[in-house]
Amino acid sequence: MNKKAEAFEAYLKEKDIKAFEVDELEGDSQHTVVFRSSITTEGQQLPAIVILDDSIFALLRVQITPRALSEENQLELLKMVNGESAGYKPFKLYLNKEGDLMLDVCLVTEDELKGDSIYSMFALIIDYLNNNYRKFMKCIWQGK
Repeated sequence: MNKKAEAFEAYLKEKDIKAFEVDELEGDSQHTVVFRSSITTEGQQLPAIVILDDSIFALLRVQITPRALSEENQLELLKMVNGESAGYKPFKLYLNKEGDLMLDVCLVTEDELKGDSIYSMFALIIDYLNNNYRKFMKCIWQGK
């Protein structure tokens, strides 16, 4: 396990946070460790992960909804995703190759990972999703 993952795991134990499952990727040259969890918004469980490796970055990723993109909603959804990404500094929304609506946060962890930084970013993500999830779903379903 890489040093950042060890630090985050220690933080979770210290704070008695049991919302994550740990998955060390076998044979990965960056010693990647994935912490899997979920975020609840509007009654939906959204998969969320923290990816920690030997790089200076920590990545938080949330799958807002699978298969969001359709021919009917493509233009409006892409406009919304672009507008949201331009308007919120910490978050970047995008559609992956499967058409899932994703949210990423990339944090720089130069010297030492601070668990509070990651956990407080989750609080911002949850607040953002609670305020915007209906808007996303309305845009997605308008063309289906």
